[in-house]
Amino acid sequence: MDTDYEQITYRVDGRVAVLALNRPEARNGFTVQMSHELADAFERADADPEVRVVVLTAEGPTFCVDADLAAGGGKGQGFTRTDDPELAAAAAEGRYQEPAGRVTSVMHRMDKPVIAAVRGAAVGVGSSLLLPADFRIAAEDGKFGFPFTQRGIVPEGASSWYLPRLVGLGTALDWMISGRIVPAAEARAAGLLTALHPAEEVLPAALELARTLAARTAPVSVALTRQLLYRMAWADSPEAVHRLDSRLIHDLTRGPDAVEGVRSFFERRDPDFPGRVPADLPDYLPWTAEQA
Repeated sequence: MDTDYEQITYRVDGRVAVLALNRPEARNGFTVQMSHELADAFERADADPEVRVVVLTAEGPTFCVDADLAAGGGKGQGFTRTDDPELAAAAAEGRYQEPAGRVTSVMHRMDKPVIAAVRGAAVGVGSSLLLPADFRIAAEDGKFGFPFTQRGIVPEGASSWYLPRLVGLGTALDWMISGRIVPAAEARAAGLLTALHPAEEVLPAALELARTLAARTAPVSVALTRQLLYRMAWADSPEAVHRLDSRLIHDLTRGPDAVEGVRSFFERRDPDFPGRVPADLPDYLPWTAEQA
């Protein structure tokens, strides 16, 4: 278990990195410090060539009950209002990143798939953190919600971009304008959640899925497919997508991962793909300059 962090835990189990919010005494209330630690841990896992999949979870029975408003005044904690002129200037100039967005922007840029394993309530930032995950596995008695209008603020973490793409605009309007609590069954039916399990089975199910992905999928292919979906699924036309996937298909079918994929299929065994992320990603991806 890694000890570099104070408000989260980080461990690597085989080819799976497990990140857990670790303030169970505060029901994992979100803080500025936690946002910095989560962003660092996601970047760390993404840069580790031995890690294939990341699981995001939390210690204790509750995932996250939103920002820890009671933590204001503690070092690196809370979201109390300040009159810092430098911060105000940074916000006005577009240089400020609010804490949830600091994490979700890292998750969006990742080349590794993320599985969220959620027990109990995930409200406010607790729900926002789930949206850039590729799979969201939750407890049958879980609760979700985006209560920003009830706090006099707006959705954070780019959740107003992610949520409509998962559940549709009409449902996103309902949930975000009302700020109401959404039970797990409704969230699953709307498309927010991938699967529901009894609370004690949520993390084991997430880890089983992570190990399956790590064993059967090619890291380079997963990274490219994830980013094609996130960055090009809403392109103005399919032409730009077709140009890029044509080049990728040309190059990848001539590479060692495709050879191993075909060979393992005919030999009826799990593949051992040689490609590694990020080292073996193509250097001509159109979003590479955007991340520089």
